[in-house]
Amino acid sequence: MQGLGGERIAVIGGGFGGLSTACYLADAGADVTVFEKNEQLGGRASRLEAEGFKFDMGPSWYLMPDVFERFFGHFGRAPEDYYSLTRLDPHYRIFFKDGDRVDMVPDRDANAETFESYAEGAGETFQEYLDTSEYHYETAMDNFVYEDRSSLRDFVDLDVMKAAPVGLKLLGTMDGYVSNHFDHPKLQQIMQYTLVFLGGAPKNTPALYNIMSHVDFNLGVYYPDGGIGAVVDALVELGGELGVTYETGAPIEEIITRREGFELVVGETADTGLPTRTETGSDAATAVDDGDGDAVEATPDGGATTERRERFDYVVSDADYAHTEQELLPEHERGYDADYWDSRTYAPSAFLLYMGVEGDVDPLEHHTLVLPTDWDEHFETIFDDPAWPDDPAYYVCVPSETDPTVAPEGHSNLFVLVPIAPDLEDGPETREKYRELVLDDLAENTGVELRDRIVFEESFSVSEFADRYNSMQGTALGMAHTLRQTAFLRPPHRSKEVDGLYFTGSYTTPGIGVPMCLVSGQHTADCVIEDLAGSVPDR
Repeated sequence: MQGLGGERIAVIGGGFGGLSTACYLADAGADVTVFEKNEQLGGRASRLEAEGFKFDMGPSWYLMPDVFERFFGHFGRAPEDYYSLTRLDPHYRIFFKDGDRVDMVPDRDANAETFESYAEGAGETFQEYLDTSEYHYETAMDNFVYEDRSSLRDFVDLDVMKAAPVGLKLLGTMDGYVSNHFDHPKLQQIMQYTLVFLGGAPKNTPALYNIMSHVDFNLGVYYPDGGIGAVVDALVELGGELGVTYETGAPIEEIITRREGFELVVGETADTGLPTRTETGSDAATAVDDGDGDAVEATPDGGATTERRERFDYVVSDADYAHTEQELLPEHERGYDADYWDSRTYAPSAFLLYMGVEGDVDPLEHHTLVLPTDWDEHFETIFDDPAWPDDPAYYVCVPSETDPTVAPEGHSNLFVLVPIAPDLEDGPETREKYRELVLDDLAENTGVELRDRIVFEESFSVSEFADRYNSMQGTALGMAHTLRQTAFLRPPHRSKEVDGLYFTGSYTTPGIGVPMCLVSGQHTADCVIEDLAGSVPDR
């Protein structure tokens, strides 16, 4: 990577995409500052700590270990320099709602025997499917993930087209592809559940993503001691070693384009001791002067929001792409209008219950899936006819099964995640009703009754995703990987209207997921370095 000359670069947002970009840019010689609006770094990989319980609030699956090794290897490090990994056994347990239960384990042959038990010949088909998935994975990673092919011309290159997996050039869906291999509906579900990590459904996700089966069954499922938050800490520590500066509690209010560089309006929330000043009969806040020339807005809770301005040569946004364009830039500097963002297909939001409970929660495993035998109706309530699902498919994470440090002695730490449509109403009455439905369903289908044992509980849903992460429609992940939103059909790393402004993270290529955001960080950094080498013109 070509060296930079100390350019001041701001990274907006401390999610995995922003933290990755910051590391690559700092390693190349830039002076990098990461601004995070919330109180902790990690973006959606936030942590909740209360009453002795420690929850990963967002990502909880450590997949694609090869991507993490590649990332740290770029800087002459290794993941084990920062955290240790445990391979889970079983990888996960599935409770089907007809009373059936199945474990997927680290032993591929044992999983083939499980498939064979459902349908004659399915074990051999499973092995063949994984061999093909491995080939597609290696091809895709080398030619389409690690290489940033973010425009149509990158794909029409003859060599690239030859490298694309035969018959999978973004045509066809996972639903059709999997059903061509497996007739049994439960086996089809097992081979497709990972699509939730991509924010899609079997009927709208390209067949190219059969590569996820290689990720699942061949590469394995791991747990980083301390949870995904430990991986966030690792990136922050690495960035610090490379010279990155971090500011939390520092939301960016505006990006101002100057002839030379940018000016960021940075907000800071602090308790200034200033009295609250409101108009009679109103709780609207008024601006006062703190004596240093900064504008200070008193808030109804007695705190205050101050604003300052900082100059940078270049800006990278890891914040929600739509939020950055629609809220932080003037209209003439937006690459996409509101109609574009309204017309996108967004990945699901989620209804989450974080619970600390007394005693154990056997027979739940570290990763547990509870699936109706027909999940089409649930996906329809996400993508076709938005509504709260009556018979949900959902995920339960119990990290205390592997890591005793995440819960007090004699207690279990778990959260339940139900994928739901973005932009749903999720007021208190709706949440309470759905909480009861989920707890009933969990007890009925796994035998685990939690109600009388819950000592800590917190919910998180659509409105929190929107408020805490400035997430479009409260999506939990970003833009779904549909046929029309994959590869070069996703928004680009470079702003379409403003030279020197870049984007990283799940909205860009290669897409959704922690490993993909790590790779996105490198692609964005490469764009910055390439443009500097070609001298980005003055504005």
